[in-house]
Amino acid sequence: MHPACHLRTVRPFLLLLPLALAGPWPAATQPAPGPVHAQLDRAAETVMPRVVAWRRDFHEHPELSNRETRTAGIVAEHLRALGLEVRTGVAHTGVVGVLRGGRPGPTVALRADMDALPVTEETDLAFKSVARAEYNGREVGVMHACGHDAHMAMLMGAAEVLAGMRDRLAGTVVFLFQPAEEGAPDGERGGAELMIEEGALDTPKVDAIFGLHVFPKAWGSLSYRPRGLMAASDTLHITVTGRQTHGALPWEGVDPIVAASQIVLGLQTIISRQAPITTAPAIVTIGTIEGGARSNIVPERVEMSGTIRTFDAKMQDSIHERITRTAERIAEASGAKASVRIDRGNPVTWNDPDLADWALPSLKRVAGDAVDPATEATTTAEDFSLYQQKVPGLFLFLGISPKGADPATQAPNHSPRFTIDEGAMVVGVRALASLAVDFLHKAGAGR
Repeated sequence: MHPACHLRTVRPFLLLLPLALAGPWPAATQPAPGPVHAQLDRAAETVMPRVVAWRRDFHEHPELSNRETRTAGIVAEHLRALGLEVRTGVAHTGVVGVLRGGRPGPTVALRADMDALPVTEETDLAFKSVARAEYNGREVGVMHACGHDAHMAMLMGAAEVLAGMRDRLAGTVVFLFQPAEEGAPDGERGGAELMIEEGALDTPKVDAIFGLHVFPKAWGSLSYRPRGLMAASDTLHITVTGRQTHGALPWEGVDPIVAASQIVLGLQTIISRQAPITTAPAIVTIGTIEGGARSNIVPERVEMSGTIRTFDAKMQDSIHERITRTAERIAEASGAKASVRIDRGNPVTWNDPDLADWALPSLKRVAGDAVDPATEATTTAEDFSLYQQKVPGLFLFLGISPKGADPATQAPNHSPRFTIDEGAMVVGVRALASLAVDFLHKAGAGR
């Protein structure tokens, strides 16, 4: 889940429209629970010890974005052992596995992300990470602080379940193990965008895609919403340039630290006083501010970076313009100069409404009353949204709080104390496998 902070959920009203996608879906019903689902459920329970073992191994040996070499090797070896067609080195370290069913039919994709975060773990797990690595020129701790270890393990489990019933599948399942969901290192490309460029959705041609993300919600719950589930995310860079001088003689120079501080405060008025937040929620956050080398020197320059979260396209453009104007004019008033760059990132994670409606019976069979098809949207972001701009997709949250625990008391994603109740992963394995099986039946019946 990108980027490196967990933000509260909100209820947006008007949400960003996606690119036009194929639809509507064929008016075909899903099969009633029967032998195929019973086989699927038994296989999911059987594979769970291996799922837990994979998750713990990945957790103990995390790798940063575009560096998931060991991780990719384990994934590829497992998929080959299942008899899948396997491509490696996709988008640097990504793995694509193709399972062809016993009968012809459509193609469905299931996706998991692979990368860890530059976070030093603070849990007491026996398999906690003590890994260190270089990230953008700095030595950092490395941790699966967003649950991608669980995502990979669950998808490997679903692949084993589905491979064991391939003769009963009418179509093809593509397994996407994607690197760099959290963002490629500076100066590199990666993630879903590069996976798509290198044909992850094309060979074979994917008709729909499903994915899920662990979240500190109630144990074993599955939650989603049609249309906008997660925000668009853009990255903000501001350089404030002043004139260096002695700290005891500030009037002899121009202080970029004071100007930068005023800019940080001024940016907050864009949301609180200038953005029509009854239309849709929005957030501007400054996450880094760096300047100066000594306590008695006014520096020449201050660098800031932050994130912008929006759900509405017009509001997104307006906020970008207001950020630039606010930063430049506040700096000018101090005699400094501000240079602003905004990099557009992930679009809104847009769940196809017809696909979301169709999926409800499948998910209720898996999780019963613990399914929420109208959950609140969240201002976190996901590059799964890029797949959804190419093919219809559905993204879910899997609750991994301990049974009976109040989710509000659990450490959020990206926290150094983030952890999961591993027992909930069986729900994820069953959900992924069930969506694939039922989609192949549904889409095949509609052709």
